[in-house]
Amino acid sequence: MAREPRRILVADDDPTIRTLLQDFLEGEGYEVSVALDGEQVLSEARDTKPDLILMDVRMPKLDGIAVLERMKSEGLSSPVIVMTAFGGSTLAIKAIQLGAYDYVTKPFDLDEISEAIERFFERQQLSGELRHVRGRADAFNPNDKIIGNSPAMQSVYKTIGKVAASGATVLISGETGTGKELVAQTIHTNSMFSQGPLVKVNCAALPETLLESELFGHEKGAFTGAVNQRKGRFELAHKGTIFLDEVGDMSLGTQKKLLRVLQEHEFERVGGISTIKVDTRVIAATNKKLEEEVAAGNFREDLYYRLGVIHIHLPPLRERKEDIPDLVDYFLQKHRPHPDAAPLDISQEAVNLLMEHDWPGNVRELENTIERAIILSQGGVITTHHLVFNLIRPGRTLDLRDALQRTGSLRAAMEEVEARLIFEALSQANGDQQQAAESLGIPVEELRRKLSLAESTKEAVGAGQS
Repeated sequence: MAREPRRILVADDDPTIRTLLQDFLEGEGYEVSVALDGEQVLSEARDTKPDLILMDVRMPKLDGIAVLERMKSEGLSSPVIVMTAFGGSTLAIKAIQLGAYDYVTKPFDLDEISEAIERFFERQQLSGELRHVRGRADAFNPNDKIIGNSPAMQSVYKTIGKVAASGATVLISGETGTGKELVAQTIHTNSMFSQGPLVKVNCAALPETLLESELFGHEKGAFTGAVNQRKGRFELAHKGTIFLDEVGDMSLGTQKKLLRVLQEHEFERVGGISTIKVDTRVIAATNKKLEEEVAAGNFREDLYYRLGVIHIHLPPLRERKEDIPDLVDYFLQKHRPHPDAAPLDISQEAVNLLMEHDWPGNVRELENTIERAIILSQGGVITTHHLVFNLIRPGRTLDLRDALQRTGSLRAAMEEVEARLIFEALSQANGDQQQAAESLGIPVEELRRKLSLAESTKEAVGAGQS
């Protein structure tokens, strides 16, 4: 059975634009009606309920913003694409906030209009392919912070279950973003130390002199600036747990003092002579391979074995991709705009794209990507258009010569570098195209055109950085 043509209402007070769009869209197979002002738009939205409204912001009687406000207050559900000559203005942003699906800027080309309309109807067609989270909403447990049912994660859970109730020292290893802190929190919550505090220290964030004072405290006058006695993190963690993150970055001198605490459960404050006893469980984490650090002389072998009484290794996300759908569902629930908001949906095509990505930033990168997509989708269905990946890896530069050697063409090399810059700017701006365009010093319309081109080079960019 042939599907009825979709009905589009074109609203613009300029007869030339109305006629141009009506002729073009009818040629594309749509059924088109027109409106000359905002009141006619509201009347059509109430009576004929068009499948899509293509509406100018500047109209007589009621402007586009007023129409959107009235549609929202009356519960009129016809989706709207706004046309405006003020792409970077507050007017356009306000339209999106009031529920407009998209906006296009004048002067526009007809291909841009066609692409915006196709994107909208493509999203509607995905409704039969959605990964529905609604049925899983009741199963969402905000306290269940470690997600995944892969064999690798099941092994992690079993180890946590066996070690949590004991007071044994635990070493957690894994790449950045794999969830080492969450494992530490879970162990603490399920341990005999759970009634005490969980004190966290990032060993990589402080220089050696400050780290020692941070861990063990100091006496008044111990060094310049020590105007008062100060308790260290070990004292504060008495009868609780201390989590030493990035312990592999600790200096050899501080490592020696840490070893004594692990063995004797005692220490002195910096500049002090009184021995302080503590009953504290130690959980350490590192993204380094400590065996290699020991071999290189950067980490004490005795401390390595003392820390690793129990060793839990968290696999990178690329090695447990079967967990991605569950993680996506979890983050869709976690980042709902507010608790009473309707559960969110994501297309299967978008999930497939997430499964293809290698996730150098691991679970943390996935969560950021989903949170960004929720914002960009405005609570609607998340599609591939809403997924913005960080394709610039830490430590990599945008080297035109490297790209030239790889592509063999100056034009292709420049396109690749430009694509990297665009995706990086979008990532830094959390998907905000206006903000990304401003950071690149180009109009948002130009960014959108370049983004369309950059999408075609995304695969080449990723291959060039693997």
